[in-house]
Amino acid sequence: MLFFYIFVCCNKVFFNISDMRFVLSSSELLRGLTSVSRVLANKPALAILDNFLFDLKENSLTVTASDGETTLRTSLPVEQVVEEGAAAVPARLLIDSLKEFPDQPLSFFTDKASSLNIVWSSGASKIPFFPAEDFPVFPVIADDADSLDIPATILLNGINDTIYATAEEELRPVMNGIFFDIDTTGTSIVASDAHKLVCYTVFSVKGGEKCSFILHKKPASVLKTILAKAEGDIAVKFDKRNAMFSFENTVLVCRLVDGNYPAYRTVIPKNNQNKMIIGRVELLNAVRRVAVCSNQATSHIILKISAGEIMISAEDTSFAISAYEKLSCQYDGAEIEIGFKAPFLAEILSNLPFENICMCLADRCRAALIVSADENDPSEELCALLMPIMLNS
Repeated sequence: MLFFYIFVCCNKVFFNISDMRFVLSSSELLRGLTSVSRVLANKPALAILDNFLFDLKENSLTVTASDGETTLRTSLPVEQVVEEGAAAVPARLLIDSLKEFPDQPLSFFTDKASSLNIVWSSGASKIPFFPAEDFPVFPVIADDADSLDIPATILLNGINDTIYATAEEELRPVMNGIFFDIDTTGTSIVASDAHKLVCYTVFSVKGGEKCSFILHKKPASVLKTILAKAEGDIAVKFDKRNAMFSFENTVLVCRLVDGNYPAYRTVIPKNNQNKMIIGRVELLNAVRRVAVCSNQATSHIILKISAGEIMISAEDTSFAISAYEKLSCQYDGAEIEIGFKAPFLAEILSNLPFENICMCLADRCRAALIVSADENDPSEELCALLMPIMLNS
């Protein structure tokens, strides 16, 4: 006969899952489940991946979720562990149930009908559970893996500053991720879709030797979310197949993008002599206003830059609409007219964290380099590259 009882202590709750019993508050469990649920797929390749893996060992409940490519694990401290064990529990069903409770003691226990019973002060419910052995084995990183310690704030900044520039390409999957280029002099985090490129370099994060990996945008997005509250250093280990990010009570392991990243440094211009300085938000708002009248198929806008002034224009002759706006700027260089896709320029301007930008240009056919026009932190660099469009002569 399955032993079951409820124990209440300081708003805690007893769980009893397949001979497991432990104390945990309902709100703490919900926070943990919500965190790891970010990797769940809407239509997983395996039915078992619709579940959380619960594993109780040594006063800790480890909760694991996976989509087959990315696995996220978090540990919640528990009290009074009587017996260790594991079970796979329906993820969304359990989260939906917990969302309806205020912080209060709940009791979970299993029965011989493979049901997980949830009992509270005025009622009860039951959901199925499945053998833990059906859940995929947690990925293992090779013993000879490369490693790197990176502060959480720097990793978060690197992902935030680059992820929007990743691509959606089936033929070139390397463009669908963020490239981590680690060297003995610093680390560069890079993303590009061949139209725009963003490179964030931090000189204080160094590797023991030159190495690199490509992180797919989905685990990067998950990291972006969970790193917001993280502190201290993130321990990164990676081999040719997987990367592991460990911090506090959380571990994320993900499949890396296989392939060679393009030689991004060769396309970043070094000697663009024509330089325009302008407020980032001021230019962004003008681009958005003028782009409303751009051709719907091409979204082209034209920047005509001369001493002290930039004119942004667009037109769609098919609908007889056009717009232009003139802004004051600081400009050192020859008069130039250059075209861009408005959404790409707006996306870069929206994501750069600068108050004022410096747009460095060579001519109408070569890429524009956008950097900060303000005083920079010497320990890091951030630049964006945007390819122009061909203009009719």
